[in-house]
Amino acid sequence: MKRNTDMDIEDLHTNQEQMIDLDHQENYFEREISLLSFNWRVLQQSLDETIPLLERVKFLCICSNNLDEFFEVRVAGLRHRIARGDTKPSFSGESPEQVLNNIRDYAHGLVDEQYRILNNILIPQLESENIHIRKPSELSKKQYAWLNKYFKQQITPVITPISLDLAHPFPRLVNKSLHFLVHLHGNDAFGRDLEFAILHMPRSLPRLILLPEELSENGQTEFIYLSNIVSEFADNLFPGMDINGCYQFRLTRDSDLWVNEQEVEDLAIALKSELQSRNFGAAVRLEIEKACPNKLRNFLLQKCNLTPDELYLVDGPVNLNRLFSLPDLIERDDLKYVGFTPKVPEELIMRRPILEVLQEKDLLLNHPYESFKPVIEFVKQAALDPDVLAIKQTLYRTGSDSHIVEALIEAAHLGKEVTAVVELRARFDEADNIELAQKLQEAGVLVVYGVVGFKTHAKMSLVIRRDKKKLMRFVHLGTGNYHHRNALVYTDYSLLTSDKEIGEDVHKVFQQLTGMGKVYKLNKLWNAPFSLHKKLIKQIDVEIENAEQGKKAEIFIKVNSVTDQELIKKLYKASMAGVKIKMLVRGICCLKPGIKGVSDNISVSSVIGRFLEHSRVYIFYNDGDELVFASSADIMERNLYRRVEVAFPILEPVAKRKLINNIKAMLRPNKQNWNLQSDGSYELSTSKEGDSKVQEQLLYELSL
Repeated sequence: MKRNTDMDIEDLHTNQEQMIDLDHQENYFEREISLLSFNWRVLQQSLDETIPLLERVKFLCICSNNLDEFFEVRVAGLRHRIARGDTKPSFSGESPEQVLNNIRDYAHGLVDEQYRILNNILIPQLESENIHIRKPSELSKKQYAWLNKYFKQQITPVITPISLDLAHPFPRLVNKSLHFLVHLHGNDAFGRDLEFAILHMPRSLPRLILLPEELSENGQTEFIYLSNIVSEFADNLFPGMDINGCYQFRLTRDSDLWVNEQEVEDLAIALKSELQSRNFGAAVRLEIEKACPNKLRNFLLQKCNLTPDELYLVDGPVNLNRLFSLPDLIERDDLKYVGFTPKVPEELIMRRPILEVLQEKDLLLNHPYESFKPVIEFVKQAALDPDVLAIKQTLYRTGSDSHIVEALIEAAHLGKEVTAVVELRARFDEADNIELAQKLQEAGVLVVYGVVGFKTHAKMSLVIRRDKKKLMRFVHLGTGNYHHRNALVYTDYSLLTSDKEIGEDVHKVFQQLTGMGKVYKLNKLWNAPFSLHKKLIKQIDVEIENAEQGKKAEIFIKVNSVTDQELIKKLYKASMAGVKIKMLVRGICCLKPGIKGVSDNISVSSVIGRFLEHSRVYIFYNDGDELVFASSADIMERNLYRRVEVAFPILEPVAKRKLINNIKAMLRPNKQNWNLQSDGSYELSTSKEGDSKVQEQLLYELSL
């Protein structure tokens, strides 16, 4: 049935008492709350008893780590907004201060839930498996003696107590490091009447210590927190003084970097300078163990220039992410995910050269179910091929021991023209990328940092090879980074192709990144910041037109985040026209599905499981001639307007059907699907059909 799409969206919302105000310039409240909601969904995996116990501990750690980054970047950004007097409301009318207060309320609840799960659920279940995290009072005499020796030999030599007096003011505390506030009484050797001291724990000290197996009974695996060891033996550090209390705490700081690219001559040097101050940005959160008295809490808040709302009391270690080492310290395969070997395409099993295979057909890989090794081999073989003249590569996050980088260095040593576009500003990887750029430059690789004001987020590799008298281009395009370890835990797509027009397009994008000139017209790729947004709008309009003509009209979208207002409005309009829209959105989603008359043709699911859903896919039914694009870009303003991104078509019929089937499989009811409701909440799929888990299904079908 044709729907009226000519009326203004806001008028329709008002008529149906479903007001969604899309005229404000920003949706930061919806964005931040949606991100916190994603962290809550991650945390819920630690309660899922169908997941192996030690893997559930990891989900708890992931939630904690995500929350750290949320404060370092998102909360810090809101504080900046408030500091500069910005009162512009979000979509739903909240001022920045109201948003910050709401975020704190949500975050306090999330933190409380983390420690409830740890103390009341995970630790008891670990104990039932003979895995114990002990307190000093629970140790045997032999264990206690060993612990005392460990403190004296392994901890005392590397820590420096700092007394607080006129000569020793409150120190600058390193971001997210473990510290202790020691409450003292008495005079020291110099006759000073000290009340407080600070202990800083170097990151080199493990936060979880495994007790020697020979000191444990009945096959028990026993650990103790570093924080408990320090609290137990702190009096050894202050001889002759009384210890009234020793309390762990941690400070989180603003960790976003700001560099005015228009005013710096060397971006790498400027970023290096900024990195030195990252650990000492403005404080945004203070975590203290619950046992700490009010007087000491207030003392720390005052010294850190924070309010009571920014204080988080924790019932356990202040950094839950340090428990991530626990599974690696325990040899219990029965408490971990079953291992798997990613599948290698049949075309490559016979060890045929990849460039030879690509002259015959495209290869589409679905990581981690299918191996990332062909991507690495693509660059390695190109580096060693005497007929390859040049290699061009974008690098966003690669890891410190990247096989891709080693292959590029080898190619440069062999005299090939190698160009690497290194994005220095990949958040929290800046230091690694600066070192990477220097390493490549020293090997003779031409290193460029992309375009001022635009992050290079596209994942592209271009190989130029002489084949008899002509030149051929071979291309890898991906939705994820060139990081071989991430490729085992992130879901992403890789396209390997020798398609002539795609090769020309990739060449043009590299020309834009390394040279100057006007916008190139591309044949098959959609690229940001130039055509991607317009192409998405245009294809949604095609589906709207088809729906209005009574034709079948469908859109499938899989992304990490949805925040762009114009595309959200266009998807609402498509829904109102009768277009069926199914979306998989892992994280932030500012679109609200299921609103009567507005978005009731839109469904949104979030898949949370063993692997991090990272791929971006856009599928348009297109009157039966389906358009299928994979991309590095989410539906976010930063991706569409402030980054260099590409969306690439999947043209080969078998590959296209494979990707469509993968996406549709993920949309079927299953135990990993969280369905977004019109009020912004999520509900776990409870359909009788959804007894399985989609990632496990794909793992079984594609790799095991």
